[in-house]
Amino acid sequence: MKAPLFNFKQDVSKVIIPLELNNPFSKDVSEISILAAKEFQDFISIETQTWEYDFFSKKGKMFGVLVVQKKDKTLGYLGAISGKIPANGSCEKFIPSILDDSEPDFFLNVGMSELTAMSQKIKKTEIQSEIDELSRQRKQKSIDLQQKLFEHYRFINVKGVEKNMIEIFEKSTHGNPPAAAGECAAPKLFHYAFIHGLKPIALAEFWWGIGSGKKAKIHKEFYPACKNKCRPILEFMLDDKTLYNSVQNKIDD
Repeated sequence: MKAPLFNFKQDVSKVIIPLELNNPFSKDVSEISILAAKEFQDFISIETQTWEYDFFSKKGKMFGVLVVQKKDKTLGYLGAISGKIPANGSCEKFIPSILDDSEPDFFLNVGMSELTAMSQKIKKTEIQSEIDELSRQRKQKSIDLQQKLFEHYRFINVKGVEKNMIEIFEKSTHGNPPAAAGECAAPKLFHYAFIHGLKPIALAEFWWGIGSGKKAKIHKEFYPACKNKCRPILEFMLDDKTLYNSVQNKIDD
């Protein structure tokens, strides 16, 4: 398997390196993260040619890069896609999901199969009272499965503390975690960096492909992290409610 860490192709020795990690929810993007993003975009344009997914005829996706300092003090960067890689696509250089669903008996795969079977049974049932009961059972199973899924999303923060999605959101004002929380690019990037002893230097997220809706995102434009899904997670991961000025000092040199 290829190591997810990218080395810069260009000379960045004369680039000014930020003293503080940028606020993920700000539009500020540093020069070093722009250079990393452009290199990563070149990689994406080649890598995705083999995918059975066209980002310019179907909806695009957010991608992210995190410039990191390695243990030998040199710089590199990590790259991630927000959400899941489209069907029939794969890339070992993208930071993987925090949730490992590769096993055939993974509880989510089994649970989704059971929900599908219950839906099919409901369609074949003609007695309304039985339909109502089966629908109630299916709804409860879906809720239980979502709860179990959130419990299995476990994040490591800058201090090495681990919490699952439920524990993180219960201390926030956001209420229950929204669907797909934890699959955005930024949490995956920071999680991987902390586990592998890489020091975060600068983050940048950008849109790749066609946008949709009235406020459609623009291809290759930089955007801040989403507050609805990411704020509670990143506040925990960076251990800084004021977001994020002291994170560098919390990681051993």
